Amino acid sequence: MGEVFAVIMAGGVGSRFWPLSRERRPKQFLDILGTGRTLLQQTYDRLSRITKPDNILIVTKDDYFSLVKEQLPDIPDQNILSEPLRRNTAPCIAYAAMFVSHRDPNAVMLVAPSDHFVADVSAFVETINTAANYVIDVNPNALVTIGIEPSRPETGYGYIQFDFDEKTEINGRSVYKVKTFTEKPDLETAKIFVDSGEFLWNSGIFVWSAKTILNSMKNYLPEIYNEFQLHKNKIGTKFEAEIIREIYEKVPSISIDYGVMEKEKSVYVIKANFGWSDLGTWGSLYENYPKDENDNVVQGNNVFTFDTQRSFISVPDDKLVVILGLNNLIVAESDGMLLIANKDEEQQIRNIVNMIKMEKGNDFI
Repeated sequence: MGEVFAVIMAGGVGSRFWPLSRERRPKQFLDILGTGRTLLQQTYDRLSRITKPDNILIVTKDDYFSLVKEQLPDIPDQNILSEPLRRNTAPCIAYAAMFVSHRDPNAVMLVAPSDHFVADVSAFVETINTAANYVIDVNPNALVTIGIEPSRPETGYGYIQFDFDEKTEINGRSVYKVKTFTEKPDLETAKIFVDSGEFLWNSGIFVWSAKTILNSMKNYLPEIYNEFQLHKNKIGTKFEAEIIREIYEKVPSISIDYGVMEKEKSVYVIKANFGWSDLGTWGSLYENYPKDENDNVVQGNNVFTFDTQRSFISVPDDKLVVILGLNNLIVAESDGMLLIANKDEEQQIRNIVNMIKMEKGNDFI
């Protein structure tokens, strides 16, 4: 087996974080945790502990090329793979796998989103290294995913059901055979999943060989595989941008979970607990932020709260804001756009942003 390459998927728009996350600067390019590093930079920092910087690739929307260079100046230009259109994770991973195969036909790939939070980086690195060792030393045909031990019946995450009885031990860790994938369940189903002890949150983090994932795509997503295969000799050349646009105009928009993982037989999962959150919503950010004595999260230097509990307030430092008598709300203002929402209803924000786009155009998103 060859070298380990890390692929960071950084092309999303993060519409559930509107109005802070906008089309021109999505959440992965923001320091939403107040650490001094953006989510993309934190992801890069973690993956730099797993493989050398020359082996880290960023797949992003072509509009964000300059943002990636600004935030990750050490990344070589050729390691930033620009997508002309958003086509979900399967085409993104096909592009990266084909690119990696040019560098090293026997490469192992780690694929990770750019906008996740990891509290225990050492535990994360140990988990990923275990997954890579499993692919390299035990099962080169495996597609390995990282499953997070659930702490609550969360309806915003997908779930992975694993087989207790079919497992392999490596580095003191168990690698389990996957039985099923389930997209975001309702609350009652999520409670059943968590109580059963045989379901994990789907982190969207994967480890496999480039050869194996391309072979799986050949079997289950031939319309994507064939397009990339037809033009593979132009990837890594001066014709790459032109041919990628042509490919992306033809391939379907589909996730790797739905397109491959739910169908493939050789899928395995490692249970992990490294303080993970996908930071997909205001609520998930609220869970990971320090709170005041009334369980409020307050971002802004001139915010006054009275008789207000369990709320997330994010406003610019130059705005004086008074919050009186609120409970369990999100109040977020950015660039003159204001969101006021019940935290329990935040899953609707994405739909509302789509409606704003249809009614008002792109200026407000």
